[in-house]
Amino acid sequence: MTAGTGSAAGERTRPGKAGTVMPADDRTEAGPAASGLGSSLAYLLSRAERSVNRGLSAALSAEDVTVEQWRILQALADGRGHSMGDLAEAALMPHPTLTKAVDRLVERAVVYRGHDPADRRKVAVFLADRGSDLLGRLEAGIAEHQRAILATYGADRAERLMRDLDLLVRSLDD
Repeated sequence: MTAGTGSAAGERTRPGKAGTVMPADDRTEAGPAASGLGSSLAYLLSRAERSVNRGLSAALSAEDVTVEQWRILQALADGRGHSMGDLAEAALMPHPTLTKAVDRLVERAVVYRGHDPADRRKVAVFLADRGSDLLGRLEAGIAEHQRAILATYGADRAERLMRDLDLLVRSLDD
C-alpha cells in the first residue's frame, strides 16, 4: 500500500521516519487538535527542554562540561558566591545532585568552597579564575547554539516565548 492512500483500516496515512507509515493526523506541529501527550503542557515543555539541551550539550562537550555544570558556572559568574541552597535553586538541581556536580567542579579547580561573606559560619561556592576562563571558552559555542535556535524558530518568536515562559513560572511560583 502506498503512503497517502490509506491503511488496512481505511485511514489516511503519510510517510514517517525511515520509511514507516504514520497516521495522517499525527502532525509534527501541535495545534488545537493535539491529543494525548501532545495536549499536555508539561510534556511539551519537557520535550522542548530536551531538544534545546541536546544542542546545548553538544556545544559544551568540547570542554567536558554538562548542561547542569554550565548552569552552576553561570550562576556563580556574578562573583558573589552562593550557598548550596541558592545554587540548587538557580541551577534547577536537587541538593544531592548539586553536591556531586560541585564536587566535580572543585576537583577541576573551576569552583571552590569558602566562607560566605555575609555569614562566616556558612559555606559558599565561588567561581575560580579557571572557571571564568572556562566560561569564556564556552561563550562561542553557546552563542552559536543560540543563533541556531533563533534562525530556526525566529528571534521575535523566541523572545516572546521566553517572556511567556518567564510569566508562566512567576505565576505558578506565586
